[in-house]
Amino acid sequence: MTTAPRKPKRMLTAEQKYDLWVRMLTGQISQADASAEAGVDRSVITRLRVVARDGAIAALQASRPGRPRQSREEASEAAALRAEVDRLQSTVVEQAVELAVLRGKSRWG
Repeated sequence: MTTAPRKPKRMLTAEQKYDLWVRMLTGQISQADASAEAGVDRSVITRLRVVARDGAIAALQASRPGRPRQSREEASEAAALRAEVDRLQSTVVEQAVELAVLRGKSRWG
């Protein structure tokens, strides 16, 4: 008794899986049609739906409203940048005052 050689496994990219999932979700294609189109077994499509649903639920649970918190590293970098801006602003003010004084003296001379 000889058995037919197995077909090599067909690997779908993440984009292909997402496209199939969205099309199944919106009713544009059935699971059977999706498996035929992709050239994979129906169990692959069933697993794709489960993984996509679980991933979406996990991502939604992890998301929080509002702005994301800064890490300590980002916060310290932002504080250092604000300090540098303050230092440069006061330097510009000092130089503007010196320039005004020098220009004023040259007019008197």
